[in-house]
Amino acid sequence: MLTDILREGADEVWCLGDVIGYGPHPNECCALIRERTSLCLSGNHDLAVVGGLDVSDFSGDAAVAVRWTQDVLEAGHADWLRSLAPRAEREGVQLFHGSPRDPVWDYVLSDEVAVASFGLTDAPIVLVGHSHVALALWLDEAAGMLDGGQAPGGTELPLTGRRSLLNPGSVGQPRDGDPQAAWLLLDLDAGSCAFHRTSYDVDGAQVDARAAGLPEALAARLQVGL
Repeated sequence: MLTDILREGADEVWCLGDVIGYGPHPNECCALIRERTSLCLSGNHDLAVVGGLDVSDFSGDAAVAVRWTQDVLEAGHADWLRSLAPRAEREGVQLFHGSPRDPVWDYVLSDEVAVASFGLTDAPIVLVGHSHVALALWLDEAAGMLDGGQAPGGTELPLTGRRSLLNPGSVGQPRDGDPQAAWLLLDLDAGSCAFHRTSYDVDGAQVDARAAGLPEALAARLQVGL
C-alpha cells in the first residue's frame, strides 16, 4: 500500500489510528508508520495496548489480541503510541479515529451519527476511521439532506461545493467484503478524492497470525474481508 501511495505522488501520509491490535507484527507496523507518516491518530486498540483503555472494554478475540500485543510490543513503540491523540486538524480537514461525538469509540455507520458528525464539525472535509468500512458521505446543508454510502475501490468523487465525511476503510482488516488493503487519496488542490484498494499477501498474513497464536477468527477473516 505504501508503495502505491508513493507511486501516486502523495505529499503526506495520514493514519487514522489502530496501528496495532489484531495483527502479528505490531512492532514492524509501528516502525513503518513512525517513519512514513506525517500524522497519526491513536485508535481504541492502540490505547488499550498501552493502558489508555481497560482491556475489559474489549471482548472475545479483540481482548485476546490486545493482551498478546501487550506482551510483544517494544517499549519505544508503546511510548510513541501514548503520545498520539484520537483527533487532529489540518487546513480544511478534521480527523477522528471514531467520530466527532466520541473520537475513540463511536462508529459512523448510520445517517443519524453522520448528520451529528457534520453538526459537530465545520471543516469542508471530515475523516473518520474505526469501522473498517470505506464510506463517502456528503451533506447538502441548505436542504439538510445526507447522501452517499459505501465507497468501493475505484470510487472517485468531487469534494468542492459540499461538505464531505470520508472513511478510507482499513488497511489490515477491511470489513466490506473486499480483502484488499483500503486507502484514500485526497487531492486538496483539485478538490477531489479517490478510493483505492491494494492487493497484498493475505495467505502470508494468515500464516503469521496463526504462528503467533492469535485467535483463528482473526486470521480467517482476512481472506474474505469481513
